[in-house]
Amino acid sequence: MKIATWNINGVKARIDNLTQWLKDSDPDIVCLQEIKTIDEAFPRLEIEAMGYHVETHGQKGFNGVAILSKTSPDEVSRGLPGDPLDEQARFLEAVFSIAGNRALRVCCLYLPNGNPVDTEKYPYKLAWMERLRQFAVSRLSYEDIFILAGDYNVIPEPHDCFDPKVWEGDALFLPQTREAFRRLENLGLTDAVRTSTDAVQLYSFWDYQAGAWQKNNGIRIDHLMLSPEAADHMTSVAIEKHVRAWEKPSDHVPVVGYFDFAA
Repeated sequence: MKIATWNINGVKARIDNLTQWLKDSDPDIVCLQEIKTIDEAFPRLEIEAMGYHVETHGQKGFNGVAILSKTSPDEVSRGLPGDPLDEQARFLEAVFSIAGNRALRVCCLYLPNGNPVDTEKYPYKLAWMERLRQFAVSRLSYEDIFILAGDYNVIPEPHDCFDPKVWEGDALFLPQTREAFRRLENLGLTDAVRTSTDAVQLYSFWDYQAGAWQKNNGIRIDHLMLSPEAADHMTSVAIEKHVRAWEKPSDHVPVVGYFDFAA
């Protein structure tokens, strides 16, 4: 099974890229972030015509997440628990039945950026990360095959960006941000990319400005975080970097994990 995460940066603006990628890459489950549309306006007909079931948690103009899947989920939950006043559409959970009558629990998340750090946006980011950690604690107790996939807006380590000095003081790389990410990881979650390689210059995002793509000035902020049960079944992982060179691209590219749940 192939499970992917991709910040699409506006699904209506990138629908041609999305449908082409679905045809070429043929993932089984896709977690999309920044769909930037309300649920009713999501271009579901084009995607359903390709054989995918569509679940969305949208918001007008910004944020928004979606899960596309070749089979329909048994359960769907919208919104990250822990703050009933949080109206930002950043979290979607779907549960699927897989071989052996087991549950596959896939969560699509778009973690807050947090910039500028001297505004309310950074405390919101840290609070959201703590809510995510508490959520993960509860879900890990189920001992399901559990995947937290999404745009984390976190650069975990210095070798996950082209130049750490450029990112000093940025919410994506501040010590408090990275510590919060490690607290999540220390629950027993595995970073799919880093469990397979220590290679440098592995990025999932390149800014549109200053020739970042052409210079390979990227950062790795899109992650598949796996429970022990999920990590046991992962066979490989890839960053589909070529998509960034397409016409009218997102500034992110898909990160994909391959799993053998029959093993």
